[in-house]
Amino acid sequence: MKREKTKAKERLKNSSSYWAMQRIATWMDRFYIDAIVGLVVPWGIGDLIMACFSLLFVWFAIVHVRSIPLALAIINNTLRDIAIGLIPCFIGDVLDFLHKSNRQNMLLINGFVDGDKKTIHDVNRKAVQSVVMIIVLIIIIVLMLRLVYLTAKLIAWILGLFSTGLAELFMPYHAY
Repeated sequence: MKREKTKAKERLKNSSSYWAMQRIATWMDRFYIDAIVGLVVPWGIGDLIMACFSLLFVWFAIVHVRSIPLALAIINNTLRDIAIGLIPCFIGDVLDFLHKSNRQNMLLINGFVDGDKKTIHDVNRKAVQSVVMIIVLIIIIVLMLRLVYLTAKLIAWILGLFSTGLAELFMPYHAY
């Protein structure tokens, strides 16, 4: 049984996907490509582009490792990286140089595959955080959509005042 587990670990770590993730983590975090693109490409678009590389980590966790909690923990790290990069006034860009989410994702994958109890506990904690975060984000999105709807109604009402209401207020007797 132990020998089969060892072979499974070796198979995972020798896969082309695993080596691609290693290269992504190296380029993005050690050579700061993630932070540089986030700094150069404005309005958070660079952070979102770099986050797309994390899809390989999520795919690997779901397809190869077969772990939803690990995938959620990776998504958690990625969302934190995006959130850090979005902090205004270049503060987020500076912090992005320090936050190495791809390296953290590799550590989570390695620890999870190796059966490290601390890593598994960390993965489970981050998975729960991710589920809570997803629920909170859904609520925020619903509230934001409601706010956009109410804002559109307010703007339509204000424009309606300018088109008819204000003209009548300021010139009610000019029709004579």
